[in-house]
Order: sequence, then structure tokens, then C-alpha cells
Amino acid sequence: MRDICLIRAPFNLGLRPLRPGHEPGTWRAPQALTEAGLVEALTPAQVVDMERPAYSIEPQPDTKLRNGPAMRSFNLQLADIVADTIRRGAFPLVVGGDCTILLGALAGMRRSGPLSLVHVDGHSDFRHPGNDDDKLPLSSAAGMDLAAATGRGEALLTEWPGVEGPLLRDDHVIQIGERENREADYAWRDIKATDITLVDVFAARELGAAGVIAKAEPVLARGGRHWLHFDVDALDQTVMPAVDSPGSPGIDPDELVAILGDLVARPGCVGMNVTIFDPDLDPTGELAVWLVNFLRRVFAAH
Repeated sequence: MRDICLIRAPFNLGLRPLRPGHEPGTWRAPQALTEAGLVEALTPAQVVDMERPAYSIEPQPDTKLRNGPAMRSFNLQLADIVADTIRRGAFPLVVGGDCTILLGALAGMRRSGPLSLVHVDGHSDFRHPGNDDDKLPLSSAAGMDLAAATGRGEALLTEWPGVEGPLLRDDHVIQIGERENREADYAWRDIKATDITLVDVFAARELGAAGVIAKAEPVLARGGRHWLHFDVDALDQTVMPAVDSPGSPGIDPDELVAILGDLVARPGCVGMNVTIFDPDLDPTGELAVWLVNFLRRVFAAH
């Protein structure tokens, strides 16, 4: 039984504004989930609060990434917190925030050696300059986190202090839950030519929790230890609509509890992040309560 260190990361820098003057609400997720009972549900031994970075719609020099320098600065701070948490023998649970916080978490973990990644997400987040024909002046990094983690993209997100090469080798990654890859206009088909193990949502629903875990076993063995990324849009939009890019189908909640719960309970699981919940899309707060109860079930065997 490892003590949980809850790291609350109020972050939205990797997301695009949906309309003029809009600021994505994912930065409010840590507080909203706390108010919904997250601390009582998981009883962390420590809570660390990060300072919310300023969101900007203005371009910055020498990058096409929206909020690029501020995003890197935040993730460097997060890397320090995660690395310190691991040194103390605790389990970092990073609650964000958009999914770009995965990079800071991995950068902190990689200081103590290689690892595998279980990327549970309704999107593969594999957009990078090699497959992106976006002609807009700014790009949103929340769709790039897996590409960046495997060394594809701008140095702001791919090169990290104390880490030689990319944060992850392709064969140390399993992506679970992609729902758009069977569509004719799917933009990230080049992921299929990598050594990343892919279990899309259709395969996950067909295999069930035990089958998905069996697919993950070789990937977990290669890294020796693993980080777990959970983007809540892996759930169907009928269950969890309060996300930046909702969609259907999703992994059944009970099956997803079984998958995440198995992975978290393993001694090789060194930490986890939870991302993309947007309280602005949950005006009654009932989805925050639902998500807290979901996470309680995931960590029941931790």
C-alpha cells in the first residue's frame, strides 16, 4: 500500500478557445473534484497545489504552440514535484487539467529510469508536424501529448532536462480507447506504422477488461514500471459529456474501472494522471460527483 500524493494541476494551456473570448474550463477540474469529495474518497497522505498559469491566445516567439513557453514552464515544475514524490516512495496522482500535463509527469518519472505508458484516451493524441496540415497560426498541444512523449514535435515538448532522447520508446506504449481511427478521414494513420500497441475502443469493448489487460502485459514488461494516463473522454459522451471533445462509443464504465483498477493496483504502477474534465460543462456538479465515485472504485484495491 503506497501513500497517494494528490497533485492538483489547474491547467488549460494546451486547449484551443472554442469561441472568441472563451477560456477552456479544465483548469477548474482539480477544485471541482475536490469539492465533490475527491480527498475524502482517496484519502491522500499529501496534497500539493500548483499555481494556475495564465492562458493566452497570443502567439509567442519561435513556436507554433499555443502557450508554448508557459506550458513548458508548468511541466518542468510538475516534473520536479513528481520526481520528488517518487523519491519519497509515494504514488503521484496528478489531477488536471488538459492532457499536456502527461509530459511533465513523464519527465519527472524518467529521471529515475525508463518506463512504459498506458495511454487510456478517446483520442490517440498523435498529431505532430509529420501528419499535421493545420495552417492556423497556433496549434493546441492537447492533441499532441502522445506524439510529443515519443519524440515527435517541437523541442519545447520533446526535450527534457535529465532525459536522454524521447520520454518514451514506441514499444513502451499502449494506447487504449481511440474511437476515430476507423473513420475514412482519420488524420493520424501513421501511428499504425509505429511500434505503439493499439487497442481502439471497438477492440476494447470486444475484448473486455481481461483481454485489454492481456494486450498490455508485454508493454508493461518492457518498461518494468508504468505510468497510467486516463483522459476521461475515453468514456462515452452519454456517460461523461463534460469534456473538451466528447464522442461515442466509449469504454463501458464498469469495464474501465476493471482495467484502470488492475493497472493501478500493480506494484509496477508508479503514478497516474486524470485529465480533460471540464466543470464548465457540468453546471450542477453531478458529473464531478460521478467521476469522484468512479475514481474511488478504481483505487479500491490500491
